Amino acid sequence: MAHGVVQVTNPSSSRWRRRTGEYDTLAAALDAAGDGDVLTVSPGTYRENLVIDHAVTLRCADGAGTVRIAPQSGVALTVRAAAGVHDVLVEGQDSTAAALLVEDCAPELTGLRISTRSAVGLEVRDGARPTVRRCTVDNPAGIGISVLDAAGGLFEDCEVVSAGQSGVAVRGGGSPRLERCRIHHASGSGVSVTGEHSSVEALGCEIYEIHGTGLHLSQRASGHLTDCRLHRTTGDGVSLDSDAVLAMSDCDIHDIPENAVDLRARSVLTLTRSTVRRFGRNGLSVWDPGTRADANQCEVHDSTGDYPAVWVSDGAVAILDACRVHDVPDALFVLDRGSRADVVDSDFSQIRNTAVSVSDGANVQLDDCRIREAATGAWFRDHGSGGTLAQVTVDDTATGVIVTKGADPTLDRCTVTNATESGVYVSAEGRGTFTGCRVTGSKGYGFHIIDGCRSTLTRCRTERCARGGYEFAEPGPITEDCTSDRAAAPEPDPVPVAAAVDRQPAAQSYGLLGGVPQQRPAQSAPAVPAARESTEVLGELDALVGLDSVKREVRTLIDMIAVGRRRQEAGLKAPSPRRHLVFTGSPGTGKTTVARLYGEILASLDVLERGHLIEVARVDLVGEHIGSTAIRTQEAFERARGGVLFIDEAYALAPEDAGRDFGREAIDTLVKLMEDHRDAVVVIVAGYTAEMERFLASNPGVASRFSRTITFGDYTSQELLSIVESQAAEHEYRLGDDAGEALLKYFAALPKGPAFGNGRAARQTFEAMVERHAMRIAHVAEPTHDELQLLYPEDLPEIP
Repeated sequence: MAHGVVQVTNPSSSRWRRRTGEYDTLAAALDAAGDGDVLTVSPGTYRENLVIDHAVTLRCADGAGTVRIAPQSGVALTVRAAAGVHDVLVEGQDSTAAALLVEDCAPELTGLRISTRSAVGLEVRDGARPTVRRCTVDNPAGIGISVLDAAGGLFEDCEVVSAGQSGVAVRGGGSPRLERCRIHHASGSGVSVTGEHSSVEALGCEIYEIHGTGLHLSQRASGHLTDCRLHRTTGDGVSLDSDAVLAMSDCDIHDIPENAVDLRARSVLTLTRSTVRRFGRNGLSVWDPGTRADANQCEVHDSTGDYPAVWVSDGAVAILDACRVHDVPDALFVLDRGSRADVVDSDFSQIRNTAVSVSDGANVQLDDCRIREAATGAWFRDHGSGGTLAQVTVDDTATGVIVTKGADPTLDRCTVTNATESGVYVSAEGRGTFTGCRVTGSKGYGFHIIDGCRSTLTRCRTERCARGGYEFAEPGPITEDCTSDRAAAPEPDPVPVAAAVDRQPAAQSYGLLGGVPQQRPAQSAPAVPAARESTEVLGELDALVGLDSVKREVRTLIDMIAVGRRRQEAGLKAPSPRRHLVFTGSPGTGKTTVARLYGEILASLDVLERGHLIEVARVDLVGEHIGSTAIRTQEAFERARGGVLFIDEAYALAPEDAGRDFGREAIDTLVKLMEDHRDAVVVIVAGYTAEMERFLASNPGVASRFSRTITFGDYTSQELLSIVESQAAEHEYRLGDDAGEALLKYFAALPKGPAFGNGRAARQTFEAMVERHAMRIAHVAEPTHDELQLLYPEDLPEIP
């Protein structure tokens, strides 16, 4: 011990109780002291394990931090009485013990600095209820503050400056109250509360710079946070599981790289007047049956990741009342049967993708809500998914409401304005009941319902929709008293909806009722000339340079179709080969040309209605947001109906680092359309060989939809020469002496990398020769007829 003196005094006014003494050690002073005595400690380092078991007061003679209690091992300071300890520095070195231990008492600890590498900095247990003010704990080796065994206490203006484990750990029925405390630079959790009857109450506290979760409650623990800030964690901001219960009001959770708030396993959260911002995954994620989150007057915004702001799944429930969600990729995703979200008087705005998404049998209820500036307002995705949108306004979206794959929501008195595509889009066996809904100012259709979806529209209204108020495919929806600001075409008397519903599905009315414009096909296909005879088209195929193996494959398919038809006419079973094809090979090998001829041949054999070719690429199918991709893919498929849909560089729909790439949505939509309309459209996908193998493996249903792969080999130099000769003859040019030999050498020397254009390279070479020929002949005063036609070796371009 450093040289110093401990003075013991009793400040009692009774002269019988006055006593004073000076002692060389703290232990001796404590042995001599009684209840009410004051121990005034001179500056120095006291390497003693102190136990205070009387209601004494221990303070520093020369001010805070001048007295250091630092034993070599064990608990540095144990308090077991209603004592007062002020301004002392406590240091511990025992990795198995606490530096400061408070047991079964209610002391006052003020201005303490606990700087230690112990198991626990400050441990409160056995029902103790200390009042701890303006104390700091620095324990990079263990827990900062531990409250357990039904202990509690009040912690005011305290700070955990570092902790190797949790900053504050509560278990075994502990229940501390934290006021204006700061907890930072902890590992594991900022605050951890575990076990039944364990709880924490925090007012005006800040939890930050946590290597792990900010606040974690589990195993029936509870908590109540008011006016607290929680930020800069490496894990979730707030995590609840196993029947934990937490109430947060006027709190701010921000700069969280994972979930800002995550609830699981029957935990319950009440969030009031709080803000969740700048989070990397979900702002609020709610999982599992019995788990529930209630948010009132809260704001969730500014996601830094690519995930929905509010996620509800696996049978959980979320309730949002008077909340705002904005500047996020997706606002509310509700998934799985039994999951539910009830949203009242709330705003969703500036949503990059979908504001409300409902899938896998989930259910939502939106009342008096506003959605604006989103890619998709609400999307009900699949069978069993539904719910009710009542008096919801959807403004400035690409598509207002999407219903697909058997989903069946109810929309009552909803308004969709200023959609850049459709106001309401229903496809792929989607249903939906729309009552008193209005679509205004859509740049597409007001209501666009395809695939014969059996929606019900009652008293709906469309106004100023650029492509038309209503677009229905047969058999269309049931409509009653629906109107548009465009004049309706004359039509038969309307069929009462009740009567239509009572009939069998095949007899239900799909006419347009109550002034709705006369329906027309969902997408008119381009005009094509009358189909040519198969012999003429096959002659054109045979005339193509090279491609011998390709011609054999195509003829084999045609022969199978022809023989199958003859077997049917003879009353025999006919083979039914799938007609969808995969074309692989380098660019410029004739894939598009063969696809066009294949379509014409099928039309000449009455296999396809028209045989026209619709050529698309990724840019034509994949939209900029969730929802538009399915629409674009379906519209392309409709344009190709009766012909061939040719998808060039199809592998671009399944990039290797796909992540949340919307190409996957195009593939899924395409696979379903190919199955549902297998006889209406032939699909040919084309691209490089290796990349197409990856494409075929991208979806379990893709490979099974295509009958065979046809490989287009690179052209030989002789075949490239033949293409140039064909081009020259078509344009009334001829190859001069030695030009053919020069071209063979030229094509042999051309680099044959992945970008080599094959037939395209041959055509470009011919065009370059024509340009150089023109430059040469332009300076001849009176060129002869031969000079105007002949191409020579000097007309060849330089090899790149």
